Amino acid sequence: MDQGENAETLKAIAAEAFAALEGARQIPPFSSRPRGLSVDDAYRVTPLVRQMYEAGGAKAMGRKIGFTNRTIWAQYGVYAPIWGYVFDRSVHDLATVEALALARFSEPRIEPEIIFGLAAAPTAQMDETALSSCIAWVALGFEIVQSIYPGWKFSAADTIAANGVHGALLIGPRHPFPPRATEWRRTLSAFEIDLTCGNRLADRGHAENVLGGPLSALRHLAGLLANDPVNPPLAAGEIVSTGTLTKAMPVASGETWTAAPGEIALDAVQLRFI
Repeated sequence: MDQGENAETLKAIAAEAFAALEGARQIPPFSSRPRGLSVDDAYRVTPLVRQMYEAGGAKAMGRKIGFTNRTIWAQYGVYAPIWGYVFDRSVHDLATVEALALARFSEPRIEPEIIFGLAAAPTAQMDETALSSCIAWVALGFEIVQSIYPGWKFSAADTIAANGVHGALLIGPRHPFPPRATEWRRTLSAFEIDLTCGNRLADRGHAENVLGGPLSALRHLAGLLANDPVNPPLAAGEIVSTGTLTKAMPVASGETWTAAPGEIALDAVQLRFI
């Protein structure tokens, strides 16, 4: 396949993935089709999908990292982190959301995550102390993820083409990072968190599961982007959601979910679905 033909194929993949994401409908994984889909080509789809969102008036706000939690790799058959964009239409402050409608998502699941707001651009060469100097604020929140592929069956490349399976990002109270940077560096890799649905404990997670901690996940993303020939590096002002601290749990209308962290100065967060 020549370069021009490959470019047209990737445009078609982007258009199909974007239509499925916007229409809350499911399609066969691209990796299961005769041509297949590689991770490198999937990341060439990423800017095309971004352009389609922007053509509809959306503005990219930052990135979400997926599959940083090593305890879920075998469940999904994805053994390395991936990333996608978050947009102004998908990012919300939890305080402004009375309830979230699930009708616009395909097979939605909930993930409690640490979210950073960047004051400066991190680089792959930074250690965690230098990396933390790039962070303006930290929060606990929820990412709603979705699968445009039936039954959550896909390859890593498929998840990249689907914008990192991102659905929505709901951010809890934001805490300034610089005044307590030393404390945050210590606690962000050491805390546990309980995810409950009503009065039922759905899962208990640990920050260390996320590539050793959310700061390590941020560093990993900076490294991925440093070696990416088609997507831009992180920039000041971006929001970065660092990956689920627990298993990703299926959700349904009428449920109320709570994520309660321990041994860290972050607020518990709660979300109701309709």
